Amino acid sequence: MNPYIQYMYSYPHKTAYRQMQADLRQYVHYLRGGGHGLYLHIPFCQARCGYCNLFSVAAQGKEAVNRYLDAVERQSGQYREILRPMETSFSSLTIGGGTPLYLTAEQLERMFCILEGHFSFAEERELAVETSPNQTTEEKLSVLKQAGATRISLGIQSFSDKELTALKRQHNGQKAREALERIKAFEFPCVNVDFIYGIPGQTCESLLDSLREADAYEPDEIFLYPLYVKQGVGMEREGTKPKPEEAFRQYEQGRRFLADKGFRQDSMRRFVRRRRNGRASEGTEDMVRRERSFSECGFGTSLALGCGGRSYLGDLHFCTPYAVTGSGCRASLEEYERTEDFSRITNGILLSEEEQKRRYVIRHLLIRPGLLIPRYRECFGTFPQEDFPILEEWVKKGFARAGGDGFLDLTDTGLGLSDFLGPKLISPEIRKAMDEWVLC
Repeated sequence: MNPYIQYMYSYPHKTAYRQMQADLRQYVHYLRGGGHGLYLHIPFCQARCGYCNLFSVAAQGKEAVNRYLDAVERQSGQYREILRPMETSFSSLTIGGGTPLYLTAEQLERMFCILEGHFSFAEERELAVETSPNQTTEEKLSVLKQAGATRISLGIQSFSDKELTALKRQHNGQKAREALERIKAFEFPCVNVDFIYGIPGQTCESLLDSLREADAYEPDEIFLYPLYVKQGVGMEREGTKPKPEEAFRQYEQGRRFLADKGFRQDSMRRFVRRRRNGRASEGTEDMVRRERSFSECGFGTSLALGCGGRSYLGDLHFCTPYAVTGSGCRASLEEYERTEDFSRITNGILLSEEEQKRRYVIRHLLIRPGLLIPRYRECFGTFPQEDFPILEEWVKKGFARAGGDGFLDLTDTGLGLSDFLGPKLISPEIRKAMDEWVLC
């Protein structure tokens, strides 16, 4: 069994989106008041990594970035007028990419001026920013500190130069160490570091070497990602094929190591450092599962700016057309920069109640503390096991369990199989649309 079928970080996948015609004003009521998320996509990178299937363009000059910020400013201005009657306030702001710190310090300052000048934020807003080692300078970190960044996520992937070369990353291990030291010196409230396992030539011990080194910096969170080599990426064109059995062994070793170091596992990928002493004692598995309080994420509203970001407004999900190849991303970027009316929605999907149920189950079951059954029934009037009998099969197989506290969640075994179990909840209609998507 291959445990690595698909990363279900959201549902449906963008490849299921299609051309449509709608107006943002029809859905802006979902953004009334506070509690919403704002996302800005920065699609620029120094170079395309060998495994990357995210929306990004490489090696763009300062003028290209400025053109993009010009478009973001136009979009923000139009959104401000649409949102004004709703008195919208955003409680979180996420800057993703790409590599947001590919921007110069001056461009970063302009970016924050655009956001602050056009949108209202809660006083205690969260501000998360992604970065890469080569772009993490003191000057740019100073801009993030001044902007009130609460979470910095650094894509290290490995401290091994050999493994970084296999991934076609542009930094080396020393650059990663220097970047992490700089970030720690600024004392951001939360620092996360990302690592990949299943890299060609990687072993369990070399993965543990990277994790030991990372742990010495005391990051607040560590994410472990399996290597995926998807259609259209550089490593796929070179014929690289991941070895799922070896990757799963590395995952098991990494998971145990982080547990021994006092990290709480919230999902297959996310490990959070506990603020108390070490690992939970034996016999307290229920306590470990419930350390993370329930946070509903099936109905969250989020508005995206830029090219490549995705918006969630009720039953409407929309974004610019999904692209993977360099030429496809550049074409989409150019079209975005030519856009005159950003209120027009031309690519997305409307979710039926059936698809909303699937999204709700996927979004909660794969993240601890799991799916709260009474809340599901309150939302949909049914029980999840009735709607999706496969959940009972997973309980019988030991992949999931229904606790007396009303939660249905994955066991440790099931959590490690999230990328195998999650895709089984994809509807036939969405699967068909994904399969029909044409690479661009």
